[in-house]
Amino acid sequence: MGKRAFLFPGQGSQYVGMASDLFDKSVEAKEMIKTAEEATGVQLSHIMFNGPEDALKQTDVTQPAIFVHSVVLANIIRTMEPDMVAGHSLGEYSALVAAKAIQYYDAVKLVRFRGQAMLQAGIDNPGTMAAVVGLPAETLEEICKKASSEGIVQCANFNSPGQIVISGSVSGVHAAMELCKLSGAKLVKELVVSGAFHSRLMQSAKNKLESKLKETHIYDAKIPVYANYSAKPVMKVDEIQNALFMQVTSPVRWEETIVNMINDGADEFIEIGPGKVLQGLVKRINRDVKISGIEKFEDVAQYI
Repeated sequence: MGKRAFLFPGQGSQYVGMASDLFDKSVEAKEMIKTAEEATGVQLSHIMFNGPEDALKQTDVTQPAIFVHSVVLANIIRTMEPDMVAGHSLGEYSALVAAKAIQYYDAVKLVRFRGQAMLQAGIDNPGTMAAVVGLPAETLEEICKKASSEGIVQCANFNSPGQIVISGSVSGVHAAMELCKLSGAKLVKELVVSGAFHSRLMQSAKNKLESKLKETHIYDAKIPVYANYSAKPVMKVDEIQNALFMQVTSPVRWEETIVNMINDGADEFIEIGPGKVLQGLVKRINRDVKISGIEKFEDVAQYI
């Protein structure tokens, strides 16, 4: 028998109206969203359901919004259990809650803190990110080394074969973008972000998060959680703390993560949360596995 993996999305999957049907149709979902508002001091439901989009795009709001949407769905699923979990960047926090490594109330406070720290790091050390399609990882890493003479730039997300995101200072990323074009990349597109996520420019956020992680009650995970920074499963408290700490300035090794999960027996992947980004990435990584998503109340109703 194959194994089932739950996947949890990261920043960029948010949209105005997200989780509104869950709030309206599930008492449990409504209570969890209200609990998140109490924990964060943010009127998440109003921004998630009504926008404006600019408010929802703010990193310190986006992160708890996506986290809450994902965890609410995972929590109200009763008749289906994952054998392993992973989350893309922010989604790693959702995965840890699903694996019973962090309690929901503590995790939503931690996610809010992380978003605030990353937003401030982006203000203090402005940077940008860009998506690159059609170049091998080795080529892109060499390009980043060359472009580093113009400013900080590094690979931030190894998403799927030929789809990689770079991150760093504006000058460094722009220099790398030009080299990517010269190297024959199919697409080079700067992203609209509030900071250079998963780069050295997030060091101040990483430092702040270190002390917050020590204050947070973390438990051994009940099932393997595949960490972004290593693409390997973690279960022990110290491994989880280190994974969340290292994640802030390290690249998300998503392609490697999915490959490792498949090698460890996963043949069914279910994206839990807003959007279909991870479903698309998994299809590009391996077309033989089963992939689906649970995003709305009608998707989850059969599993309650």
